[in-house]
Amino acid sequence: MKVLIVGSGGREHALAWKIVKSPLVEKTYAAPGNAGIADVAECVNIKADDIESLLAFAKREAIDLTVVGPETPLVAGIVDRFREEGLKIFGPTKAAAELEGSKVFSKAIMKKYKVPTAEYQVFENINDAKQHIVECEPPIVVKADGLAGGKGVIICSTAEEGVRAVNDLIEQRIFGEAGKRVVIEQFLQGEELSVLAFTDGEKILPLASAQDHKRVYDNDLGPNTGGMGAYSPCPLVNEAQLDAVVQKAIRPIVKGLAQDGIRYTGVIYAGLMMTEKGPFVLEYNCRFGDPETQAILPRLKDDIVPILLQVAEGKLKQNTLEWDPRVCVSVVMASGGYPASYKKGFIIKGLDELKPKRDVVAFHAGTVRGPERQYITDGGRVLAISALGADLKEARERAYQTIDSIFFRDMHFRKDIGLKGLKQREAVRR
Repeated sequence: MKVLIVGSGGREHALAWKIVKSPLVEKTYAAPGNAGIADVAECVNIKADDIESLLAFAKREAIDLTVVGPETPLVAGIVDRFREEGLKIFGPTKAAAELEGSKVFSKAIMKKYKVPTAEYQVFENINDAKQHIVECEPPIVVKADGLAGGKGVIICSTAEEGVRAVNDLIEQRIFGEAGKRVVIEQFLQGEELSVLAFTDGEKILPLASAQDHKRVYDNDLGPNTGGMGAYSPCPLVNEAQLDAVVQKAIRPIVKGLAQDGIRYTGVIYAGLMMTEKGPFVLEYNCRFGDPETQAILPRLKDDIVPILLQVAEGKLKQNTLEWDPRVCVSVVMASGGYPASYKKGFIIKGLDELKPKRDVVAFHAGTVRGPERQYITDGGRVLAISALGADLKEARERAYQTIDSIFFRDMHFRKDIGLKGLKQREAVRR
């Protein structure tokens, strides 16, 4: 069969890397892809949000299954368009993808179906928002309603920071129309956890847990990013606890949307805060997480393609997933200045030597090939180095040893990915 992967980031490289291993797949395409994806699939120069061109390509090449990576085409309705033409595609419809496309919609659905989440209010008028902030007890969280590339969540320690955040979002429109409405919510204390699950709109099949690291600097300092690294599994939950989280955070939403006439198919991602009062949902995403996917898929033993097909056909048959018992740590290597302005076009050294290594993969995010076929930086997040180890300590060591052999100008990465997990394990032992 022929598979088309839509997207160009590290998540899409991980999906391509996993999909091409399937004996069911004869040919894999990626649109637009990147330099790393081009090593395992044929890249097509079509942007991820150019739905009509993607549709035309899928029809012309008789694509059997399209897998959508990023949220933007999902929110724009790519699944609806492909299905209108009778093509199989993995992902939620436009109506279901609103769960990520609008924080306001998402919070309303959580409230309606009694999913634990932070108390919140919605504002479009900047003066009303400022007045509310002054009356709140900090810290607070200010969120852009729409899509902001994972950067539209601002944690404010003081009222002054909160006022600055709503100014940036509502008045300055630093994220465009995504910030015309904002959600202001209480700050939750605890540890973050990412839980993803396949669903056909009724049946739910959880993936392994993961923990993302969103802040740009060590010790969770600096602004939020799209994610600076992740590891799987997360010691915050065992198998029984993970199932309980799914029952609290994912099943009510899938069931509730169905009651509202919206059948959610694809993968659903719940970003949670594990508090003293239990799990609270911070957000939902309508696609695979990035960089969680780069930490989860290297541990998945099952062939992913039959699962993607079953979900796309609305008939999820598989009941369990088989996991490598080892831990995977994925560390993002970013361009200097990310998530703000950064330069690109720098040669990446050391990747060719990495290829023979077992249990270590460099998933490309922002890369292109240069005139002499060398890898060149072409984005904020450039690479994600994923390594498997017998335990978290060994996986971390392998990932960082590999990073030591890679270089590009102005590169930046967090040095503490997975340290939270080591501390959590120590706490459990005590």
